[in-house]
Amino acid sequence: MNGLMMQQPLLISSLLVHAERHHGAQEIVSRRTEGDLHRYTFRELARRARRMAKAIQALGVGQGDRVATLAWNGYRHLELYYAVSGSGAVLHTLNPRLHPDQLGWIVANAEDRVLCFDQTFLPLVEKVAPLLKSVQHVVLLCDRTHMPARCSIPNLLCYEDLIDAHSDDYAWPQLDENLASSLCYTSGTTGNPKGVLYSHRSTVLHTYASALPDALNLSSRDTVLPVVPMFHVNAWGLPYAACMVGAKVVFPGAQLDGASLHELFESERVTVSAGVPTVWQGLLTHVEAHGLNFSTMRRTVIGGSACSPAMIRSFEEQYRVQVLHAWGMTELSPLGTVCILQPKHAELPVDAQLQVQAKQGQSLFGIDMKIVDAHGQELPWDGQASGELLVRGHWVAQSYFRGEGGDPLVDGWFPTGDVSTIDADGYMQITDRAKDVIKSGGEWIGSIDIENIAMACPGVAMAACIGVKHPKWDERPLLVVVPKPGAQLGKAEVLGFLSGKIAKWWTPDDVVFVDAIPLGATGKMLKHKLRESFKDYLMPAA
Repeated sequence: MNGLMMQQPLLISSLLVHAERHHGAQEIVSRRTEGDLHRYTFRELARRARRMAKAIQALGVGQGDRVATLAWNGYRHLELYYAVSGSGAVLHTLNPRLHPDQLGWIVANAEDRVLCFDQTFLPLVEKVAPLLKSVQHVVLLCDRTHMPARCSIPNLLCYEDLIDAHSDDYAWPQLDENLASSLCYTSGTTGNPKGVLYSHRSTVLHTYASALPDALNLSSRDTVLPVVPMFHVNAWGLPYAACMVGAKVVFPGAQLDGASLHELFESERVTVSAGVPTVWQGLLTHVEAHGLNFSTMRRTVIGGSACSPAMIRSFEEQYRVQVLHAWGMTELSPLGTVCILQPKHAELPVDAQLQVQAKQGQSLFGIDMKIVDAHGQELPWDGQASGELLVRGHWVAQSYFRGEGGDPLVDGWFPTGDVSTIDADGYMQITDRAKDVIKSGGEWIGSIDIENIAMACPGVAMAACIGVKHPKWDERPLLVVVPKPGAQLGKAEVLGFLSGKIAKWWTPDDVVFVDAIPLGATGKMLKHKLRESFKDYLMPAA
């Protein structure tokens, strides 16, 4: 016997309809590439998104066609999030930090019909234009007065002209919820990136789960500033979640330095933010150097790579900002787990609480996970057994766009490539990427553990641990350190700090100091580049 309940499709457009009806006066603030601060409301967002939906259809974009964006976090980008997906087309966010050749390859692979971009990226678009064979229309996200006097792109369209040419008399179509809504490509550190094609259903379910109290805990009482770019896995779903709950949104645009971010946090009374550890390190350095504080910010989501206990301690003890340590992947839309302390953890000493918070946390409802050994056998949830993390769920990719890479699933589970433990309470902790594990004398050394401890050493701004060849032990750990400005730091101080905090045989054989560690397009450390740089490194004699 079936239930007698209505069935309505889960559509991205429904999030915007809800925001317009119930939170129409809520504010959206954007730092624009034009240099000013733009303000309007969810009501105006909805009207302009409907006008833009008509505009892209007038350009010949139909259901399933891809519309690419090359843009910072801002209100026009948000309008495209809803106009493109809501009309039945597919929003394809491009990462401007990729190499131009890789960008050209991605656009060709996606067969994008339209490209919309911010003024900042005009030189980049001009450079890649010859590679954009599928693109029929190129749109600059600005008004007529800011259109370039000279440009090598023929027939360049003005975004505001497109908006002005259409009314908001538009009804969002009732689509099949399983239709594609947006497309993101993996970071592609090795080989070509692969496309992950999200559906309306998967996106709305991810939005529901991410806003839950034991996830990101979002409501209309919040002011949300997504530092994570809208071209990085849809800004971790925050543009959708903020709309669903009616939270005020603050977009930082291109200015992601510590001073610019802190100014927005204070002037717009931001309560929650989200970003990768490298961005937060810059913010904390600025705040510490100038004796500043946070008047309204109460929590920050940190993901993309492991957050060190030292960073968690700084946010929570010095600045009273709760850290929500999270984990996910492009293939997970992206949220998989969030670390929230349980009531029983309040009884633990602060250091013991930090050990829990260093974990990536419990899975959101809708995500299942398990860890397996090299033979595919499931391992116990005891916090000790370490194996490859596999996941499945309502917003997990089952294959890649155009079938790239074949079938990625293993008996219906998606292999993440992360090595992790899971404790009895279901708290998962990434110990390494499978490709980054250091294999020494037949045993594994987790580089993330060493990095987390090294990051707490006074004078260390950033640390990466990699395996280098060793004639006896196959590999041994090498610690690569970026000192803080003005810090007097030597090998003895760093190794002395590590002493007693990790197993003796895990201790790096050497420490090297560098000006910078290479970062990828999403702010993650590129360990494969470090390994390449130090492939001929000779460890000092024992």
